[in-house]
Amino acid sequence: MKQHTTNYSNTLIEIAEDSPVEIAEIPASKGDTKTVARLQYELLAKHPYQYTSDDVLFEVYAQRNDITQAEYKAARDVFFSKGQPCMRASPLTKRYGFGVHADQNGKIALFGAETGDYRRLLKDDNIKKVKAMRTSKK
Repeated sequence: MKQHTTNYSNTLIEIAEDSPVEIAEIPASKGDTKTVARLQYELLAKHPYQYTSDDVLFEVYAQRNDITQAEYKAARDVFFSKGQPCMRASPLTKRYGFGVHADQNGKIALFGAETGDYRRLLKDDNIKKVKAMRTSKK
């Protein structure tokens, strides 16, 4: 079974051109349910450069679908047997004002658009830049 990946390395996913915020916002939960954005935020805020994009996307999918540890390997193989939207399509980069940096090993971390670290990454010519996907069509 062919396996797809959403991982980048040495790349900054910039916030979307049409992001409604200039200062990063922590995504809210909806009642007792955590949104995809909130789950992604919690994983990355607590564990910078510990997970790849694939790890984060699958972990959120697993949590939302009550996948047990025993089912993880098989479910992950099925999940990545077809292409998945990458962090460029994440609400964190499109709506909430976070950039996502992938280091040389593909491990990712969040940076608020207003931070000095985000601006430093933007100016670093050794880091590839890609924009998050726009919410609206031009």
